Amino acid sequence: MPGASTGRARWTRPAGWVPPILALGLGVWGNTNPSAWTDEIVTIDVARRSWPQLMDLLGQVDAVHGLHYALMYLVGQWNGGLNEFLTRAPSAVAVAVAAAGLTWLGRLLGGPRLGLCAGLLLAVLPTASRYAQEARSFAFVMAVAVLATCALVKALYSQARGRWPAGYAVLLALLGWFNLLGLLLVAAHAVTVALRRPSRRVVVRLLLAQAAGIAAVVPLLILAYAQSSAVGDAVPVTAGTPFNYFTWLLTPGQDTLPTALKLLLTGTALAALTFLVVRRHKAPPLALAVGVPWMIVPPLLLAAVSLDHPLFAYRYLLFCLPALALLLATAATVATWRLQLLFVLLVAIPLASSHLAIRQEDSRPWDTSAVIRTLSIHDAPGDAVIFSGARCGLIASAFKEAFMNRPDLGRGQTAATLGALDNLPADPALLQQRLARTSRVWRVDCNYLSGGARQAAARTAEAQEEALTRAGFSPACHHSARGIDVTLEQRPTT
Repeated sequence: MPGASTGRARWTRPAGWVPPILALGLGVWGNTNPSAWTDEIVTIDVARRSWPQLMDLLGQVDAVHGLHYALMYLVGQWNGGLNEFLTRAPSAVAVAVAAAGLTWLGRLLGGPRLGLCAGLLLAVLPTASRYAQEARSFAFVMAVAVLATCALVKALYSQARGRWPAGYAVLLALLGWFNLLGLLLVAAHAVTVALRRPSRRVVVRLLLAQAAGIAAVVPLLILAYAQSSAVGDAVPVTAGTPFNYFTWLLTPGQDTLPTALKLLLTGTALAALTFLVVRRHKAPPLALAVGVPWMIVPPLLLAAVSLDHPLFAYRYLLFCLPALALLLATAATVATWRLQLLFVLLVAIPLASSHLAIRQEDSRPWDTSAVIRTLSIHDAPGDAVIFSGARCGLIASAFKEAFMNRPDLGRGQTAATLGALDNLPADPALLQQRLARTSRVWRVDCNYLSGGARQAAARTAEAQEEALTRAGFSPACHHSARGIDVTLEQRPTT
């Protein structure tokens, strides 16, 4: 009936805006509550450098994050400065774009109902909100992955021969420049194309588009290979990795969400996917052909590579989260309304609890807010600081106002002047001279570090301890926060 279809379109088009608006709202809600941690502090420090200093850094280390650093540099220039909210807000926008793109993709694969359900699921999943509040590139990778998948589907079935393959190539290039591991999506897309068996002409166009997109990333591949020694530690792949990864996709608050709620959420999602397997003949075939490889192929490939060279970090696979939302939405569309209601009731409390957990101050590996608060309450005029641990000294760079009158005695050269990610520690003689001019020093030890960084931090901490002891300092009080210890070292005054 024309009238019914017109009325349905009148409602579905405005409803398509709900997922991105909801995703953006959840992304900015409590945005400044969690403490900035290691990676975010690096982002703030790098984005505040001059353009020549930024280019110098990327020529030596961390080129894989160069596009995100450049974007954050431009945001800072546009706003006249950076703060925690502003450094995280672009990620919230990226998640909103991902939700909008998944809504569109769902419409292409199975109609407006599937699109709306998929977009809403992505918006409310706590892991999406967690990385909407992370000043790193992972939310951008997810957004571009969704748009690239939309371009793939349009290239498969659109009559516009050149436009969508060209757009697909551009998006793949953008995906790789945001994060090289995002190109694992290409393998998932290859499986989708094989399952759909398009004409040879379409296959050739898609292969050329993929080749062009990957070729555009070759310069970054070469540079990243030269900088591969800077890659941090990753968790070894074990028999429990698949389940842990699946749980992480649903909620990243694994250490704050109670085990019972975590198992309830995971069990409900697995039950929904099992139901989808049973009712797969009633599901849109194209949705399964896109969603299943997207969720399974990239983690399998990364796990295989990690058996020899550990790279399996869950955040690198955030771009697979929309695939899970798409499959769960597909399961919902083939379920009765009673079963849909049951699923919603079962996951409501775990999702709400996880959203609250990821917005707590200490929900990140470093509780830098607790450090700043401790110093502001207990410090005295003339106090100084010493940082121990990789990237730890960048706390003073990221929060200049809080450390304006607290000189960093342990810093030799700044990371910006070195073209590096970390400050150079002061040599023992210089540190000894500086300690002679003060009677109270706050020692900040960052202990959430990778293996190599822990060894370097231990050597620096040992040298600092020796210098403090020789100068007559002894611990006066101690405060612990998540990932960081703060100790007041005091010398008797005469």
